[in-house]
Amino acid sequence: MQLAEFSADQRRRLVDATQAFETWREANRDFRHSYRGSMRWKTVNGADYLYRIFGKIANSLGPRSAELEQLKTDYTDQRMKLRRRLTSLEKKLKDMARLNRASDLGRVPTTAARILRKLDAEGLLGKHLFVVGTNSLYAYEAASGVLFETSLTATEDVDLLWDVRRHLSLALVDVRKEGVLGLLRHVDRSFTARTNSYRATNDEGYYVDLIRPLSKTEALKAQSKLGDADDDLEAAAVIGLEWRIHAPKFERTVIGADGLPLWMSCIDPRVFALHKLWLSKQPGREGIKRLRDLEQAKAVAHVAAAYLDLKFNAKDLSALPLELVREAKSLLSLASASS
Repeated sequence: MQLAEFSADQRRRLVDATQAFETWREANRDFRHSYRGSMRWKTVNGADYLYRIFGKIANSLGPRSAELEQLKTDYTDQRMKLRRRLTSLEKKLKDMARLNRASDLGRVPTTAARILRKLDAEGLLGKHLFVVGTNSLYAYEAASGVLFETSLTATEDVDLLWDVRRHLSLALVDVRKEGVLGLLRHVDRSFTARTNSYRATNDEGYYVDLIRPLSKTEALKAQSKLGDADDDLEAAAVIGLEWRIHAPKFERTVIGADGLPLWMSCIDPRVFALHKLWLSKQPGREGIKRLRDLEQAKAVAHVAAAYLDLKFNAKDLSALPLELVREAKSLLSLASASS
């Protein structure tokens, strides 16, 4: 197992890009939450009313008054200031993108990056949906400052774990209407799915899987769609995901292949490693996948312990089955022997 560490220049550029992106992301979330849409006067039956307009929805705030005139002025001023701030930050991030690509920091494949940006923008990533599977390695890279071998990171899919315990807020009306498949089509119109399918595939063969824990209760079994659309993806119930829902999560700014940053929310690297070790021992799994599972488990376990200073103790990993936590010692020995 060979792990190349980031150069000093790569570290510096990643830190700079992360700081700029997190500032932009906070401002963008503020804009989308408080200043999306518009505020304008409308004449109704000879009287002026102030309306807050969002898409096709228009809510009256009341008849013209000094208070509402000041409200509209403050809203317009703050919206313009925030929009200018976002424009400035976006330019800065675009200027950084070329250097990020030249420095080989653009690790997350383009399609995956675009999907995760959309899910983050809609408020789903890190609350309702989490990245599981191979794409998680890019978050571990960014946090540790090491690069995994291409054989461990290569993938043509994104696996999304849905936390069915959380219900969509009323604010996510568009998400409810379109569902996961509708959001994917904003990224690439060619994404399609068969009826009752958990997988969406585009014209290039890239696919997105929506999975959820296998539940013992009928109430959760019936909840298989995140949105209300008839053709939305139906999450596949998978055994062994319940403890990954409850396990610690891991969040990090990463860089897409286009050089632009994005935010990723995935599972703790220790949980990833132990789950991959468990998968590598499942007799029904294809041999080639079991071998890759083991190599990923060893590499991520080594990075978690040696670079991220994470302890494989029962307290931190209390959400996992005890028999799985007991495998940590042997996994770390395997990782140490191959490093």
